[in-house]
Amino acid sequence: MRVLALQSGTSADGIDVAIVDVQAETNVPEPWLTLRCVLARTVPWPPALRERILAAALNSPVTAEEICQLDTLLGQEFAAAARSALDSLGGTVDLVVSHGQTVHHWVSDGRARGTLQLGEASWIAEATRAPVLRNLRAADIAAGGEGAPFMGVFDAAWLGECAAASGRPQATLNLGGIANLSVVDPDGSVRAWDTGPANALVDAVVFRATDGATAFDDGGQLAAAGTIDAGLLREFLGHAFFERSAPKSTGRETFGLAMVDAVTGSTPPLLADLVATLTRLTAETIVASLRAECPVLPERVIVSGGGVHNATLLALLRSLLQADAITLVASDTVGIEAGVKESLLFALLGFLTWHGVPCTLPGTTPGQARLAGQLVFGPDPVVFAPRLTGIRGLTVVGSAIVPVGASLAGARVPS
Repeated sequence: MRVLALQSGTSADGIDVAIVDVQAETNVPEPWLTLRCVLARTVPWPPALRERILAAALNSPVTAEEICQLDTLLGQEFAAAARSALDSLGGTVDLVVSHGQTVHHWVSDGRARGTLQLGEASWIAEATRAPVLRNLRAADIAAGGEGAPFMGVFDAAWLGECAAASGRPQATLNLGGIANLSVVDPDGSVRAWDTGPANALVDAVVFRATDGATAFDDGGQLAAAGTIDAGLLREFLGHAFFERSAPKSTGRETFGLAMVDAVTGSTPPLLADLVATLTRLTAETIVASLRAECPVLPERVIVSGGGVHNATLLALLRSLLQADAITLVASDTVGIEAGVKESLLFALLGFLTWHGVPCTLPGTTPGQARLAGQLVFGPDPVVFAPRLTGIRGLTVVGSAIVPVGASLAGARVPS
């Protein structure tokens, strides 16, 4: 099965596009899967449209007209990115999975109540002539779950055999706008939760301070040049989200400029000092959350996402984790290029739904797992796949075309 995955993360850097071949063992109700990414690229948002996305995501007042326009314009951009990817390979796909662009994740009284991703999928279905799976998170929230993070679904399949063989938990960390952890235990169970900000706060303060000329701390250079403000750090650490137990989820509506301004007041520190402090906040809250939620700490944390390019953040994480004898490992070294892992995840979710397999997130109420997403159909006839009862695990193997970075390599049990 060939799946085209589309998504734009909370940092709204651009549209991540990937085409993934998913091969399943035949004639078994719970097959082992092999995933091969054959194309991966990131298509930047037009600058003016990105500003509108961020304004909506940061809770600026918007009209129904603006939401309608954004939904349509984003859908058209997703469609164009998908069509371009298909043209590059000269082929078709069986399914498109479009996560869309999150502009709000509604959390109240300690649980998710709703979530909104924009990017009308009908434009994508017309452009690709393929069915499109959209609105992936809503069913889990309606059934009492958090609708996030999804990465635990992928990690349970990818690392379950490795955790069983080693007898130690295996953990992964995704550093997008928001940071989330997954921990796979030797018995195959998985926990996954958002820990708080990864790049979201740093991106926001840098973007504002430079009037949009710079959207992030390139390589962590600003953080490295600044001095951590211990008093401000204590105030940031006092945020109520950090006190909540997993499962929990969050987004830019919680960790944005309003949160920063509420702490810094009318006399914020120098930009480099603020960035250094927020970078330390990210590192400390990730490690503190891992310690709080894991009775047995993992032997390693496999990190992916855009934050892997922030050398200062990774150095802080590595130092804090070493105190607990935990090794920080880049996902590139164990088979998955850091910028492609989320696309592989969405391809997997598409395969599961297409084959009738409910998606159990770590926060899903027992017995309440639901099929992820809603289907939008293109102009061509659709033939649904035979139903499976589940999958046993997955392997990621080398890619033929990966323009976004280093070529992929993989093994059945990452080591």
